[in-house]
Amino acid sequence: MRIFRDRRDAGAQLALALQGYAERPDVIVLALPRGGVVVGYEVATQLQVPLDVLVVRKLGVPGRSELAMGAIASGGVQVVDHTIREAMNVSEEALLAVVDEELAELDRRERLYRGRRAFLDVHERSVILVDDGLATGATMRAAIQALRQREPSEVIVAVPVAAPEAVAIISPLVDDVVCLATPGYMAAIGLWYREFDQTSDAEVRTLLDDADAQYEARKQAAATHEPAAHP
Repeated sequence: MRIFRDRRDAGAQLALALQGYAERPDVIVLALPRGGVVVGYEVATQLQVPLDVLVVRKLGVPGRSELAMGAIASGGVQVVDHTIREAMNVSEEALLAVVDEELAELDRRERLYRGRRAFLDVHERSVILVDDGLATGATMRAAIQALRQREPSEVIVAVPVAAPEAVAIISPLVDDVVCLATPGYMAAIGLWYREFDQTSDAEVRTLLDDADAQYEARKQAAATHEPAAHP
């Protein structure tokens, strides 16, 4: 059984498996907030590539919010697992209510995390989509659909841990899946981490700002042939 110390440890281990993408000018890491940003920060900084966020919101079953019946993402993307929805007897009205609530939260996070920062141009770029784990794969499916609208040259999903069923769902949708652990019985993503505290909005903003500063420092250092100083 593989257990990660925390999300930073998981990101560091994931970066080792992604070394083929290191320092490539066409590579961008897009992390799914909030927990995925901690993992994505370690991946992006170790590979020395830019980091951005792709905001996605899970559509939780009413009364059982941890159970995903779908997801939404920036750009009007909506994915619904009708098998789960019907099994849980979720009406169309109840589904729409959940969608409206999550759209409001998605918009709040977009404004909070991005500020005046424009979404990185991913057109004809190699994009590594990072999260802290995949359970059902619904959230990542929405992220992939949203990203494909921006026409990247390739999409790589990278996660520390995932249910085999989720990997099977995601694999045909992307160019590659990099996953360090695929336990036969997933249970919950958090069980594969010794520390799995909730990531705050403030931490997401700090990590994004720090990743930007480090990447810009490296670019400037490369232009002047000097070693980059970490902020």
